[in-house]
Amino acid sequence: MSKQPKVAIFMGSDSDFPVIEGCLKILKEFQVETRVNVCSAHRTPDKASELAKNAEKDGFDVIIAAAGKAAHLPGVLAAFTVLPVIGLPILSSTLDGLDSLLSIVQMPSGIPVATVAINGSENAALLAVQIMGGTYPELRAKMHDYKAKMAEAVEKKDRQLQEKLKGM
Repeated sequence: MSKQPKVAIFMGSDSDFPVIEGCLKILKEFQVETRVNVCSAHRTPDKASELAKNAEKDGFDVIIAAAGKAAHLPGVLAAFTVLPVIGLPILSSTLDGLDSLLSIVQMPSGIPVATVAINGSENAALLAVQIMGGTYPELRAKMHDYKAKMAEAVEKKDRQLQEKLKGM
């Protein structure tokens, strides 16, 4: 039995779940197994470290970590694992998510965290798929199809615009 692609998704608060839903939808579309947990770098640091330390042993290929405000969760998880960690900054009411973005993207040397846009959960999922595409050729093939469909959608919109402009 061959190993299936698997992504762990950790969020600092259950209030982050509406953002995570877009990520889950994309991963499901690519048939990637997921696990979602709430853990806090500040309130449950032992749990965060254990989840990160055990992620590789538990068969995960990539970790997506969503956090807002101080947003230390992705960096804390990255400190405890060699798996790729994708940081997903969550929009906050204080600084419109800029605090989250800067907290995630400004990691010290040796502890990289790939970072996507504020509330960019779909891109977090797609980046995870691209990372795993090196191990799972079927994911790379699906990504080629996904990008081709996006291009087709843009071409269709352009054709519709051109037809509309002809009528003006």
